[in-house]
Amino acid sequence: MKFAVILPDGAADEPCRDLDGMTPLQAAHKPNLDEISRTGRLGTVVTVPQGFTPGSEVATLSLFGYDPRTEFTGRAPLEAAARGIETKSDELIFRCNFVTIGDGAMADFTAGHIGQTEADALIADLNRALSAEGCRFHSGVSYRNLMVMSHADGVSPTCKAPHDIPNQQVDTFLPNGPGSDRVRRIMEKARGVLSGHSINQVRRDLGENPATDIWLWGQGQSPKLQPFRERFGLSGAAIAAVDLIRGIASLVGVKVLNVPGATGFLDTNYAAKGRAAVAALESHDSVFVHIEAPDEAGHLGDAKAKRLAIERIDEHVVGPILAAIRRAGDWRILVAPDHPTPVERRIHTMTPPPFCMAGTNIPPLLELPFDEQNAAASGIHIDPGHELMEYFLKG
Repeated sequence: MKFAVILPDGAADEPCRDLDGMTPLQAAHKPNLDEISRTGRLGTVVTVPQGFTPGSEVATLSLFGYDPRTEFTGRAPLEAAARGIETKSDELIFRCNFVTIGDGAMADFTAGHIGQTEADALIADLNRALSAEGCRFHSGVSYRNLMVMSHADGVSPTCKAPHDIPNQQVDTFLPNGPGSDRVRRIMEKARGVLSGHSINQVRRDLGENPATDIWLWGQGQSPKLQPFRERFGLSGAAIAAVDLIRGIASLVGVKVLNVPGATGFLDTNYAAKGRAAVAALESHDSVFVHIEAPDEAGHLGDAKAKRLAIERIDEHVVGPILAAIRRAGDWRILVAPDHPTPVERRIHTMTPPPFCMAGTNIPPLLELPFDEQNAAASGIHIDPGHELMEYFLKG
C-alpha cells in the first residue's frame, strides 16, 4: 500500500470578513480536497497538547506520529537537524529570526522576508562581531536562522516566538528567567551590528523592512527520535522548503528531497512539489508534502492570498498525488493542516484543525466538502494528535 500525507501549514482558519464570512477553506475552489473529504473521512485533531504553545514544531511532530509531551525538546534543535549542525552536551540551540522592530514594536517578524544572499551576509558579520559572546550563528532560509550558545549549562529562559506578538511592544516579551541576561545581551549587541549595516541601508532606500534585530527563541538540545520505519514499518520521503519539517524528517529517518523553486513562501513552486511527490511514491512507501504558503498568508492577514494558496495546493499538489496514488493499487491519502493561522488574528491558535483522509478500506462518512465546520460535525476527534498517524495507516 502507498501512503501520501499532505501538510498545508496553517490552512485552518475562522470566518473572514474579506471572504463574506467564510473561511479560506470554505471559499476556495478545491475539488480534489473535497473529493477526498466526500469519499472518505474527515474530523478534527488535537495537534497541540495542553500546556504547549500552538506552533508548527509541536503540531507537525504530532502529525508525524510522535508525542510532543515526551519527545519534544525545542524548535531550534529540529531545524538544526536539517542543517546537520552538531552540538556538544553543554550547548543550546536557538532559533534566530531576523526581525524588524519599530517604535519598540514587532513590526515584521520576517524582516520583509529578507533575501537569502542578504541574510547569509548578515549572519557572517554577526559571527565575526559576536564570537567573543560564546555563540555562533548558522544561516537558514531567509529570516529563519539558528544560533548555538556554548557553555550554556543553567541557561533556560522563557522565550516568546516573534510571530506570536505582531505589532506588540517587545519589551514585555523579551527572554526572562535563568540565563536571560546573557541572551538579551547577545540580542542587544546584534542590534548594534545591524543598525548601520549597508544591507539595511539599501533595504530602507528601497522601501523594504530592514533587519533591525535578531530574536532568539525556541531553544533546546537535540532529541533522539525512533525511526519512522521502525515505528510504523514504512519507508518515507519528505518534501518541504522549511528547515523545521526537513529536520523532523531527518531525525526520524525519512529521506528529505530537494525541490527547485520551493521557497517556504507564497511564491513556492507548487507544481514542482506535486511532481516530486509523485516520483517519490515510486520508490517509497509513503511521502510527506509540506506547504508553508497558507501559514504565511495567515500571518500577513491576507485572506484572499490564503484562499489562493489553498487552491494552488489543491490543483498542483493534491490533484497530481491523488491521481498517481490511485494507480498504485492499494492506497491512502491524508490532508492535515498542523494548526489554524486565522488571518484576522495573524497568529496561531489552539483550535484543533480539520483533517480528511480517503483510500483503501476507508468508507465515506459525511460526504461533505473539506472545511472546519464539516470536520467538527463529523464526530471524529483525535486526541492526542500523535495517534492520527496510526489511525491513518492502520485504522
